[in-house]
Amino acid sequence: MAVFVGGIVAAVLGIILLLIWWVPFLQLLAGAVPVMLFLGGAIAAYLGFDEVKDKLPYFGKKEQELSPTMDTDETPKYREEAEKYKAEVDELKSELDKLKQAEEQKE
Repeated sequence: MAVFVGGIVAAVLGIILLLIWWVPFLQLLAGAVPVMLFLGGAIAAYLGFDEVKDKLPYFGKKEQELSPTMDTDETPKYREEAEKYKAEVDELKSELDKLKQAEEQKE
């Protein structure tokens, strides 16, 4: 309840002070809008540059040379290891199911 009353008091006080300081508020807004536009434009330009950089052949080749491909000599080893872990998970699930069934039969 105290938060609700405090919120109402703050809102009313804010409206009163906004009416009293209307001209300074507009001056602040006039100064803040260009800064927000500049920062927003800089972020948009940076993101656009990243997108263009991905499409340019010069930059794309350089990134491809730096990043290793997934088809290496170790890929079959990792696939085999993944299959081993999947089989182990299936074993553990079946053991857990057996334990659950045994507990249900006891009850």
